[in-house]
Amino acid sequence: QVQLVESGGGLVQPGGSLRLSCAASGNIFSINVMAWYRQTPGKQRDMVARITTGGSTNYADPVKGRFTISRDNAKNTMDLQMNSLEPEDTAVYYCKALLRLDPRGPQFQYWGQGTLVTVSE
Repeated sequence: QVQLVESGGGLVQPGGSLRLSCAASGNIFSINVMAWYRQTPGKQRDMVARITTGGSTNYADPVKGRFTISRDNAKNTMDLQMNSLEPEDTAVYYCKALLRLDPRGPQFQYWGQGTLVTVSE
């Protein structure tokens, strides 16, 4: 069974930094794209940043220049370094992975349980 577990959320003051981590475990053959999403109450879940196996990255406009996504393919982990945090960054952050369980099988999408980031005085 595949699990994605996020960590690193918490309370931080505006202008501060946090580093989120996501660890994928289970019977995984390969992970293609990994991504961070965030969601606030009553709103849809929006992509924050994504990264491919080869290291290509994309960022949502609100976080460009402030957030950096990275991954370790050997460890099946992904991080999100968040700098210059703003109150508008307050949300539950979710890890998502698109992966295969065997070399000839289809890709499946898995989500973590989410970690809360609160940016406030």
